[in-house]
Parts: sequence; structure tokens; C-alpha cells
Amino acid sequence: MKILIVAPVPFFVDRGTPMRILEESLALEKKDIDITIVTYHLGRDIKTIAPETKIKISRVHRLLFWYNKKEAGPDWQKIILDIFLIWKTFRNVFLKKPDIIHAHLHEGVLAGWIVKNIFFWRKIKLVADFHGGLASEMKSHGYLKRGFLEKIFIFLENTIFSLGDSIIVSSEELRDNIIKKIPAKGGQGNKKITVILDGVDLNKYKTQRNLSANLKEKEYKDSNKLKVIYSGAFVKNKGIDLFLNSILEISKKNLDNIRFILAGGPIENIKSFIKSNNLEKIVKIVSPLDYKDLPEVNKMGNIAIDPKTSEVGQASGKILQYMAAGLPVICFDRKNNRKYLREAGYYISEKSSEKITESILYFLKNPKRIALMSKISRERAKDFSWEKSADQIINIYKK
Repeated sequence: MKILIVAPVPFFVDRGTPMRILEESLALEKKDIDITIVTYHLGRDIKTIAPETKIKISRVHRLLFWYNKKEAGPDWQKIILDIFLIWKTFRNVFLKKPDIIHAHLHEGVLAGWIVKNIFFWRKIKLVADFHGGLASEMKSHGYLKRGFLEKIFIFLENTIFSLGDSIIVSSEELRDNIIKKIPAKGGQGNKKITVILDGVDLNKYKTQRNLSANLKEKEYKDSNKLKVIYSGAFVKNKGIDLFLNSILEISKKNLDNIRFILAGGPIENIKSFIKSNNLEKIVKIVSPLDYKDLPEVNKMGNIAIDPKTSEVGQASGKILQYMAAGLPVICFDRKNNRKYLREAGYYISEKSSEKITESILYFLKNPKRIALMSKISRERAKDFSWEKSADQIINIYKK
């Protein structure tokens, strides 16, 4: 089976969406699926991560040679990149004759739908793989205000939700949101939507990698200190601002037995806050964070935090990475988070830095809970593999 994957992101870069696309694709390849990924001109060769892979990468031409944005978030220049992406998708469909177009994100689905209809006589099916909402995602990055422009993007979002022959979503919240916006015709229920949860490769957490010298400091290996890990993007819609304010609150208590590890990027989004508030003594920044180093970095923590809210409907793959490292996870009380963690999660009902502070101090006062929840977390991780996700996706392809 030949699958053309449309990925309107820099690929590969060390963050959530490209990670899901990569792991999903590698798992499908192991099931004898022939995969070509159409993507932007940015990103490193996936053979540096998976040397044995035969996945083919087809990139748009580097006409926007100055464009080098690798972090998440909208940018008007992506409109031009997406036009190039449509052309590159067209060429690959013409030359490689895929059985199915599997398109990620709203831009990818729109590109896939346009090309599918150009080649209407081939009756190619389109699998639409959504990771979150379009308008809510733009608003969470501060790019979209209420008004006429927002209405246009909501209309565009709802239209794109209906374009796929089958729909994959990464969270139950997003599925429920889509069902509300595009109710199924004939009262049959929206059977074409499937929730495909993220997976995690536990083998990566069993092997030992050598980390750079700055990650071996005694302060962050000391078993007497509570080490709180956050590994992910340093952007507002991931909740990093709430976590930073929580760290500031805790620093004012002058506690010597707690340290924070912030791993990810872009570093400029947090560096000035850490420096201006004199938090260097208790905060370790690991940036950039190489995807291959993620398991070892996560294992440096005793507990983990995911301060992402449910506003954009995104799942949280980082939680599974935390679970594979055997960490209790502080997070907001979301349906998807509970599905992953169950008793391994410490759930916050109120979106505030004060509640995050309370939860961290709870673990500081109750170290025995860490050992118990760690065991549950590691066991729960065994239920989520990319192999299971790949089987679900192949069932969709076959239908």
C-alpha cells in the first residue's frame, strides 16, 4: 500500500507535531506501508534519527530561503509555503500514484483535498489527521482577535473538518468538538472520526545515552532534591507562562530542596524571565533539546508537569514520554489526560499558577506518593504504543 503523507511543518524538528508524524510514519513503515512524506524545506534528515528507514522525504523548493521558523505558531509566509506544498503534493500524486493521501493539520488537509479533486478519476481517498483546532490554535498564539477575521477562520476551519473521507484526531476533546461543528447527516453518528492516541517507544527509555557535561551537574542528580521536569515548547499555548509564574512563587519560599528542569525551546521565550527574577540557582534550562536526548532528560526528574489546557483540543504526547520515564504527572483535569494517566496523574481543576504551585508543594511534602505514582505511570505507559496506533490507522486505510 502506497501512502502519501502531507506534513505542513518543518520536518524533522524536535517538537510535538513533527514527533507524532515521524513516530506514526515509522510505525506504519514497520507494517510494510510504502511512505512518502511531502513537507517544507526546513528540518533535518530523519536518517539521523532512524538510520534504517526507507521513508522518502519530498521537500518544497527552498524559494523562501530566508524563512527559518521551526517553532510552532502561525506566520503569513506559511501561505506561500502551503502553495508550494500543493504543487509538491500534485507532483507526487502524478508520479507515484499513491493509494491514499494522509494529510496532517488543516493546511495539509486542504492541500490534499485540492490535489485529490484534480485527480478525480483516480478516486484517491483522503485521510484527514487533525491535531487541534485552527482558529483556537491561532488565538492561543496571539494571532487572532475576536471579530470578522475570526469568523472567517472559524468558517474555514469547519469547512476543512468536513473534507476528509476519514478523520483521525489525537484527542477525545477534539473529536467532540468536530462532532458539534459538523454533525453527521442522517442521524448515523459521525462514524468517520477515529481517535488515534499518541504512542511511546519504551525501548528508548531502557537504553542509556551519554548526555553532554552540562546535564550531569550534581545539583540535578542529588536524590535529596525534588526535581520537576518540563520538556516541550516554551510557548504560551503550552502553558509555559503559568509554570514560570509558579516557579517564581516557589522561589520566594526559599526552599533548598527543589530544582526545576526546563527542556525545549525557543530559549529566548524564557531566558529573560529566568534571569530577571534571579531563578538561575533553581532552574536548569536544556535548550535546544535533541529528540534523541529526550528519554535521558526526562529521567532526570522525579515528577513532571504538563500545563497545557484543553482550549485548542490538542493531545499531549509529552505525557506519554513522562510516563515512560516513570514520572507522576501534574496536569489539568482533561479527559485525554485521565485516559493516559489515571492514578498516575495529579489533576488540577483550575487554570492558575497558584494551583500548579500547590501541586508541586504537595509532592515536596509527600515523597512517598512519588514512588507509588511512578510505578503506576510506568505500567500505564505499556498500554500506549505506536504499533497499536499503526494498526488502527491501517484499518482505516483498508476501509
